[in-house]
Amino acid sequence: MTTSIVDAESVLVLDIGSIQTRSLLFDTVDGQYRFIAAGVAPSTPGAPYFDVGEGVHQSLLKLQSITARTFLNRDSQLMLPANPDGSGVDQLMVIFSAGPELQFVTMGLLEDVSLESATHLAQTTFGRIVEEIGLNDRRRPEAQIDAILATRPDLIIFAGGTDKGATRSIGKLVELILFYLQCLPEDSRPEILYAGNSALANRIKEILTRLTRLHPAPNIRPGIDQEDLGPAADVLAQVVGKIRTRQIGGLESLGKAASVPPIPTSHGLGRMIAFLSKVYDRRKGVLGVDLGSSHTTVAAGISGELSLNTFPIGSGAGAPEILKDAPVEDVVRWLPVHIPDDVVLDYLHQKSLYPAMVPVTAETLAIEQAIARQALFTAMNRMLKIHPDLVMGFEPILVSGTTLTQYSTPGQSLLALLDGLQPMGVTTLLLDTNGLLPALGAIAPQIAELPVQVLESSAFVNLGTAICVSSDARFGTPLMNVKLDYGGNQTQLEIRQGTITSLPVRPGQTMNVHISPLRRLSIDPTHRDRSRSFKIVGGVCGAVIDARSRPLGLPKDAARRRDLLKKWALAVNA
Repeated sequence: MTTSIVDAESVLVLDIGSIQTRSLLFDTVDGQYRFIAAGVAPSTPGAPYFDVGEGVHQSLLKLQSITARTFLNRDSQLMLPANPDGSGVDQLMVIFSAGPELQFVTMGLLEDVSLESATHLAQTTFGRIVEEIGLNDRRRPEAQIDAILATRPDLIIFAGGTDKGATRSIGKLVELILFYLQCLPEDSRPEILYAGNSALANRIKEILTRLTRLHPAPNIRPGIDQEDLGPAADVLAQVVGKIRTRQIGGLESLGKAASVPPIPTSHGLGRMIAFLSKVYDRRKGVLGVDLGSSHTTVAAGISGELSLNTFPIGSGAGAPEILKDAPVEDVVRWLPVHIPDDVVLDYLHQKSLYPAMVPVTAETLAIEQAIARQALFTAMNRMLKIHPDLVMGFEPILVSGTTLTQYSTPGQSLLALLDGLQPMGVTTLLLDTNGLLPALGAIAPQIAELPVQVLESSAFVNLGTAICVSSDARFGTPLMNVKLDYGGNQTQLEIRQGTITSLPVRPGQTMNVHISPLRRLSIDPTHRDRSRSFKIVGGVCGAVIDARSRPLGLPKDAARRRDLLKKWALAVNA
């Protein structure tokens, strides 16, 4: 049910991350919802507090100091609802990414059908798949049970069978789960999420609820060639919220005070990207990326259809995961200065142990930004492997993450996104400096107009428009002539292969760009629009033409590579 503006004038969202806790305040200004301010404090789920309430309290004190409004009473309790004098807030929402890494076991019938879909479902939230069991698993049942016992999962995601499809095969997996549950004491048994043949849901619930909690969800494979994760992902988000309230001290009491149960930040991000993909160009779609400390969430929405994945890759605790996909040399290649491989590797592991560590020298900042680039590159590659139909031609791309929003200048952030994500076509790069997208996704079901009005405001930083051109021409070859028309002025530029060129457009200024190719090139990766003229709007970094190859190639010679990285950085004032 949608709440009217009269019913809820102020909304507070508590974003409890693994490193920081943020109190995000939204309220009406001149009859329109706006983001007001954020109070930020270190998160406290671990020692010495083991209670997120302390981090929430400190963030609210900072929010009070920033806004000169009162949210806490004399007993340091949040005032809900707001009082006539304006103190307190009308509604509270809670989103989270903090807590120990969740362990998932996925089970299904066919490896490339229901088991694969169960794996995709698990990847929509924070956690790690520690075991996969399919009907064709050649291990003996007792070996399968031993494998699950060794992992001690928090949740088993169980799928299989199309609607009114297989029944006997699913029964074999139910028996396996029963035997496993009977091997554990009651307080150590994982919860079960069943997202298979809906005709069997009631029977399976009747069998398994004798031993543990079972959560039925809509079938993620209603047809053999049809995967539908959305409804089941909503159920998974609720289940993860319940597990987290038991694992994280203080989260349960916050959840009771909130208007709706707490949800993972990844789920909130997915909601907003799906919504935005209906608002912007439905053909190109919208991309959202949240580069966190322990996980990176990638959400791609096209015409309301969402592809959402959360990978255990990050700029802090999740940094070592990068090395599973690539050697440390792939991180080092992004450094514009010489730093030995062992120093980078040592910093990467130190960052995983102390994720709140802040870069304090030019060298450590360079390593941080190199880690961010490789984390973005790795997460995007994994995303495209799972969803091979996606094309990097999104408009716009929205990104958040401490390394990009706090440790980098706008130019450095712009270049990191171009290097790490390697977009194609014409796209606007937006920086979500306050991490608002997941919060707006949490609010949307309750107050539908709030996200729309906040998005129309200046709550996001427009880094600029990037025109990314792909060509097979050799490095340095003249690629195209560009005519720029802005504010009554006209400029001609020659663009060479392998370069980044900054365009003379001010923030908010409109510019018409006309491209005359000198070589064969591709601008729109979908090949549906062969237009060579574009109207763009400048951001804080203006606009750029990225004429580097896709995938981006770097010289093998270290000296040449560092020299090229410095030239690219100079081109965008980074």
